[in-house]
Amino acid sequence: MKTIAEIKAEFAAADMSSYPALYEIYKEDTRSGVQKLIAQCRKKEAALEAEKQRIENMKVYEHKYEHLGYLCGIDEVGRGPLAGPVVACAVILPQDSRILYLNDSKKLSASKREELYDVIMREAVSVGIGMRSPERIDEINILQATYEAMRAAIKEVEKKLGTKPEVLLNDAVTIPEVSSRQVPIVKGDAKSVSIAAASIVAKVTRDRMMVEYDKVLPGYDLASNKGYGTKAHIAALKELGPTPIHRASFIKNFVS
Repeated sequence: MKTIAEIKAEFAAADMSSYPALYEIYKEDTRSGVQKLIAQCRKKEAALEAEKQRIENMKVYEHKYEHLGYLCGIDEVGRGPLAGPVVACAVILPQDSRILYLNDSKKLSASKREELYDVIMREAVSVGIGMRSPERIDEINILQATYEAMRAAIKEVEKKLGTKPEVLLNDAVTIPEVSSRQVPIVKGDAKSVSIAAASIVAKVTRDRMMVEYDKVLPGYDLASNKGYGTKAHIAALKELGPTPIHRASFIKNFVS
């Protein structure tokens, strides 16, 4: 008879599709350690099925409009920070996309976002990034700069695709000066896989930039706060003054 450690190793090395065969082999093994292991694996299977169903529920808008052609999810990150650019992303996923764990980027850990970023960039039909600088934000305001970044992201997608997407699924906004049909969805990054994918790519792109800025602009903890107005960031701003990546229109209450 195999030891429980050996059986554990067997399950650990097995693909989940092999679990039913292993259950059959060990169903008569009454040792509590074996039965506990089987129960854990069944729970893992149930969690995977629940995740697949959650993702399927996030394809409601994709299924509603997919007959029209390419669907493009749009989202942005960085409207609120005191420093750094606003970054928008446009993503077209394959109609048969099976990427799991997509969600509003704020609900995911940094490591999960990084992992999903790689999957999205590998599997997406097209991905476009648009951004606008702190100077541009100060010049035309954050909302207009966000719209510009979104239009830039869409143009990059169109360039890579060779045609424009038929439908844009947007996180709560209607973007001016865009000819494609738009579907604004409130809390769209939690309701649409396409918008969730755009949310993740935008967040990872901007976070990586802020980590790099922190290396050349020390003292503001940009790698940690990503430019947002934390207590430590505001204290550093008052002590050290603004950097070239601070938004003058956002920090006027903290510096003279």
